[in-house]
Amino acid sequence: MDHFDYRDGAMHAEDVPLDLIAEAVGTPVYVYSAATMTRHVRVFREALAGVEGGSEALVAFAVKANPNAAVLSVLARLGCGADVVSGGELQRAQAAGIPADRIVFSGVGKTADEMALALREGIYQFNLESEEEARTLSAVANALGVAAPVAFRVNPDVDAGTHAKISTGKSENKFGIPCDTAPEAYARAAALPGLRIQGVAVHIGSQLTDLAPLDTAFARVGQLIARLREAGHAIATADLGGGLGIPYDPARPAPPTPAAYGAMVAKATKGWNARLIFEPGRLIVGNAGVLLTRVIRVKPGIEAPFVIVDAAMNDLMRPALYDAWHDIRAVVPTGGRFTANVVGPVCETGDTFATGRAMDEVNEGALVAFMTAGAYAATMASTYNSRPLTPEVMVSGDRWAVVRPRLGVEALIAADRVPDWVNDMKGIE
Repeated sequence: MDHFDYRDGAMHAEDVPLDLIAEAVGTPVYVYSAATMTRHVRVFREALAGVEGGSEALVAFAVKANPNAAVLSVLARLGCGADVVSGGELQRAQAAGIPADRIVFSGVGKTADEMALALREGIYQFNLESEEEARTLSAVANALGVAAPVAFRVNPDVDAGTHAKISTGKSENKFGIPCDTAPEAYARAAALPGLRIQGVAVHIGSQLTDLAPLDTAFARVGQLIARLREAGHAIATADLGGGLGIPYDPARPAPPTPAAYGAMVAKATKGWNARLIFEPGRLIVGNAGVLLTRVIRVKPGIEAPFVIVDAAMNDLMRPALYDAWHDIRAVVPTGGRFTANVVGPVCETGDTFATGRAMDEVNEGALVAFMTAGAYAATMASTYNSRPLTPEVMVSGDRWAVVRPRLGVEALIAADRVPDWVNDMKGIE
């Protein structure tokens, strides 16, 4: 559920008309609903009510999904922790009010400097991705005279059934250590100075629409926890990752509900006697955002017209990167429908949002909303074609504010530096 509804013939974000925001801020622009985020956090926590120790679970929002400071501040006030994958995300989370002891550091490429930063701040857990990383962290922690709380991320070799580019739990993926050889890795890590083993972590992919792969992965984690405890390791935490899918295409079957997920987790983790950690990202913010864009013109096509909008692949990368589907709606629908190709102005054929899409009929100047654009959208934007980064707006009730302004082309140019010696170079004779 989200809080983007039609009232008096026009789409609103909570109590604010979207056309009002577009007129004031310009397009393209991302708009987030604080009420939607709040509801999704509440629903996820309610889903954990039947899980052993569910009330003590750490819900660590995956910052990579949407790192906007206002978004993180809302989630911090709702008691969320943070799952981070870089030193920059760690600093963003803390700046938004998320305490270090509610932060988990994931990711395959943590540098020694990032490790030192996280150790000095006192984060809750490092999710180690390799034994090589464990040795580096050991050296950094030992030099600082502290003990790093760690878990190994294990790879259960489970096909998540999602897009290949967001599948992370198969043996050929770059993430984690093999589940079968994990006991030996834990034994070697336990002998390293500066490490305090406390848990096991797993994450098999994103936008999962079937609970069966998760159930299989969790069963393997449960077996591993038992083996590790038998070997003398004090396993106190189990990070189950995130990845539960959300509805993008209303014509497709809905993904499992958080309640169904919670019931599966309750059964899978019964008797584990460990603090559970969850890393939801898309589930919390995906439906809490839309991308507003304006139609530049409608160009005739061979099979269908091209609706050319002022948003582009640099603003919303998911369709070009993953062939991702976003519902496309007119902000003020006329009642007409047609089939069209929706494209942006960037000079790439990949700058296509939809092909042969049945949608609201729109004309030049019409406002269009790309739905379910709160996750992995603005955070992946770029300035390709010298296009300024898209601004972001947050709405709460009848209040709204720009939470990231649009920086003009002048700012992009000013960020460049031309060496003095360029002026001394000779041109082509």
